[in-house]
Amino acid sequence: MSNQAQNSPSQTPTAQATHKEIMVILSGLMVGMLLAALDQTIVSTALKSIVEDFNGLSQYTWVVTAYLLTSTASTPLYGKISDLYGRRPVFQFAIVTFLIGSFLAGAAQSMSQLIAFRAIQGLGAGGLMALSFVIIGDLVSPRERGRYQGYFGAVWGLAAVAGPLLGGFFSDSSTIFGVAGWRWIFYINLPFGILALILTSSSLRTSNIRREHSIDYAGAILMVSSVTALLISISVFGPDNGWANSKTLGTLALAFVLAVLFLLQEKRTLEPILPLDLFKNHTFSLTSALGFIIGAGMFGAIIMLPLFLQVVQGDSATVAGLKLIPFMLGIVSMSILSGKLISKHGHYKRYPVMGLAIMTVGILALSTLNETTSFWELAIYALLIGAGLGLSMQTVVVALQNSVEMKDLGIATSANTFFRSVGGTVGVALFGSLYASQLAIKIPEGVSKLATTNPLALIGATPEKFEQLKDSTSVISEFTPELQAVIYHGFVESFQVVFLSAVPLTALGFVLALFMREIPLRTSAEHHAATQEAAGEAVG
Repeated sequence: MSNQAQNSPSQTPTAQATHKEIMVILSGLMVGMLLAALDQTIVSTALKSIVEDFNGLSQYTWVVTAYLLTSTASTPLYGKISDLYGRRPVFQFAIVTFLIGSFLAGAAQSMSQLIAFRAIQGLGAGGLMALSFVIIGDLVSPRERGRYQGYFGAVWGLAAVAGPLLGGFFSDSSTIFGVAGWRWIFYINLPFGILALILTSSSLRTSNIRREHSIDYAGAILMVSSVTALLISISVFGPDNGWANSKTLGTLALAFVLAVLFLLQEKRTLEPILPLDLFKNHTFSLTSALGFIIGAGMFGAIIMLPLFLQVVQGDSATVAGLKLIPFMLGIVSMSILSGKLISKHGHYKRYPVMGLAIMTVGILALSTLNETTSFWELAIYALLIGAGLGLSMQTVVVALQNSVEMKDLGIATSANTFFRSVGGTVGVALFGSLYASQLAIKIPEGVSKLATTNPLALIGATPEKFEQLKDSTSVISEFTPELQAVIYHGFVESFQVVFLSAVPLTALGFVLALFMREIPLRTSAEHHAATQEAAGEAVG
């Protein structure tokens, strides 16, 4: 390559960003990530209003699943493509894709249209979630990165509470400015997305190096197909039809076959989408497993806690969201504190170890919840889980980015985000399925005992009403007080089993964290030198 090509403005590595510049860029990244994180939770509380408008009850799960599928499956692709083409154009493509999907979803006229437009939204969200971590990894050395990445943990905590709150507010409003309230769940993204686009356009001047490349299209198709089949089996067919159903097992088998073909393709291609050599890196493999476990714990808590508050304690969706504030405070405070301490002292292993231990204790405490548990008791448990996540989630990313070469930063970071997303999907599907199966056992057991001791308590409890109970808890008010108490206790026992079953998973994460190797964090000078070297390899 000629000297002119090497020194062209579009290919010259940029100088290190100042703290002020980093904060401007960070603001844009945080807005983008907040949008993607919010749209994982905000729709759940508005689904009732949406399906009533479209008469689409039979398709309602796909409104969530379509977003989840495309956001999860596209995450590793964004990392690889940004390694080849540069971060800014790829991140801005993700923002624009997300905004187009949001506008179209808000204007949807049928369930099938909404599902398709949610898939477009998810395609953009995959890039927003993955590349935010990658871009900070480009800009800041691992030693200084903790204090910046701690804010990303705060974004996840905010989304966990703001999502259900905003979803409830918009869906409870029949119209806002003449437009159906639930449509603002999607339209509200537009001004914030444009703000993120402006902030990153004006300040983000990093990673504009283009590398000589050949894209592994076959590998990309196989990976996306395998992930899609896996997520459909665990988030749709498994919960709806049962885990032993032929649809579930067949889709799982298809996912496995496609995964094997993907691995064979990655072994033989020169430019793999996911370089298998990364798994030889101890920290990459370990943090991938931890990301999966953290994702399962985080999304399990986000889904199950509000459900407990609404079903057992009778809270509205909005009140249940407000009661999650201690969970958010735990994530926000510990994300920021651990990040600052990592930057100050240079040690990071202790934080995921402490975090997963605290998280395990918090989830174990949730298994003691019952009908009379006070809010303050629940708040302490939620605070513990949030604190555990705050200590673990961003620290794992710092450890990972410190252990890989700069040329692999994008794909390694996005792979960790991918494993966390898959963990969240698996956690929600399995915990949800376990919850449903326990309800089918606990409630009939309680009703049977009540029928023996107090048959009059079953007056008016027809089989049709028990069948309605599967879809709505409002029918409980039509039962006698004695029967209501039995049914609510069945719900409590089911929640207890679910929380108890999550304890071994987070305990395994604690054990894995003990085996993390603490590699000295690269300083600003070392990071800048590594960036220059990677840029030289790209243009040389």
